[in-house]
Amino acid sequence: MPQSTTPSASDAGEVRNIPNAQQAPLPPGRSRPPGPYRRLFARPGTLAFTAANLAARLPMGMLSVSAVVMIAGTRGSYALAGAVTATGLAATAVVAPWIARLVDRYGQARVAVPATLLAALGSISLVLCVRYGAPAWTLFASYAATATTPNTGGMSRARWAHLLKGDAGALHTANSFEQAVDELCFMLGPVLAAFLCGAVFPEAGTLVAVTLLVTGVLAFAAQRSTEPPAHGPASTSGPAPLRAPGMPALLAVCLALGAVFGATEVVTLAFADEQGHRAAAGAVLGLQAAGSCAAGLLYGRLRLTGSPERRYPWCVAAMTALLVLPAVAAGTGSLVFLAGALLIAGMATAPTMITNMALVQRRTPPGRLNEGMTLAVTALLGGIACGSAAGGFATDHLSPSAGYAVPVAAAGVALVVAALAPVLGRRGGRDAQEGGSPATGPA
Repeated sequence: MPQSTTPSASDAGEVRNIPNAQQAPLPPGRSRPPGPYRRLFARPGTLAFTAANLAARLPMGMLSVSAVVMIAGTRGSYALAGAVTATGLAATAVVAPWIARLVDRYGQARVAVPATLLAALGSISLVLCVRYGAPAWTLFASYAATATTPNTGGMSRARWAHLLKGDAGALHTANSFEQAVDELCFMLGPVLAAFLCGAVFPEAGTLVAVTLLVTGVLAFAAQRSTEPPAHGPASTSGPAPLRAPGMPALLAVCLALGAVFGATEVVTLAFADEQGHRAAAGAVLGLQAAGSCAAGLLYGRLRLTGSPERRYPWCVAAMTALLVLPAVAAGTGSLVFLAGALLIAGMATAPTMITNMALVQRRTPPGRLNEGMTLAVTALLGGIACGSAAGGFATDHLSPSAGYAVPVAAAGVALVVAALAPVLGRRGGRDAQEGGSPATGPA
């Protein structure tokens, strides 16, 4: 069986630098050694695949917003637009782990390219159906086809795990960078989509997103020197990631954290609208993502000690505590105070998600890393859908200010699950030893 792409057990206790990265005598003219990010991208091929993946990942923050604006603007129904995007989300929850499993089996380039082209055809079909007034059911079918879009962020993290095998310190920096990229894409994507759909024409956001997606994935797949090896069908002979020890608790936390993000977005939009500043809602949410992005880059520079299992509950606890700030700021009725509170609250998001993804990588069985990370993303998406619904319900039946209790409550659920995860994991391990592990055979 191929070696795991996750850090070795010897690295589980602490994050440290690799031996050959220890400080050496500085060359003339150099006042200090290169930082962790500079050392990270000094490795051959890393800058090329990262740039290509960035182009492929930016559409993730554009497609749903573009679809909503395009459908609502043309058909005059936000209900129809929301139903279409919700259907696509449900299809993604089913299809995405299967696509990721194929990526693990047969390789990134071999699977990601045709999967992306199929998703692009779905988006183009959606544009044509909206443009020419096709029946509503064609919109659902077209957008559901976009569910084959591969998890580009997961594929990038899998490359880092392959290249940095056994180097926990550099992998921590890489995971921090990837989380910062996620935040950047979800900060810029909606803004770019809204601008294109409003300033150019309604279909422009979707068409630009599809172009970026296809171009980025093709360029990413062309970087074969950094691609992890395919594990073949034999990779499914081990335990499925969903049933790996500790994974159910991690996915439950992802679900709750997704509810935090979904509820915060909907409630903030409603609050800004109530204050008469609806156009400023995107900028306010962008500040939250900016705070998370900055915190993620800073977190990647830290030399951490102790296991991520111990850090994880503290990260979720910090996130829960900081989410109280937007709830308090909303009570003042000031959008400026709310923007500042969201900026501060966002600073706990990236460290939490970085630690979460590190644990997912450690606990995913060998040869199924893309599938494991895609399950985490799918749980987040499911949580976002639930949080959006709960936040909208609270906003309609109470008030936008009261709606900020929803993300606080969701974060509290995540904290309880994260705190109990070690106990549940030990109990699951004893059950497996006594009765035989249920996580055997193909998923």
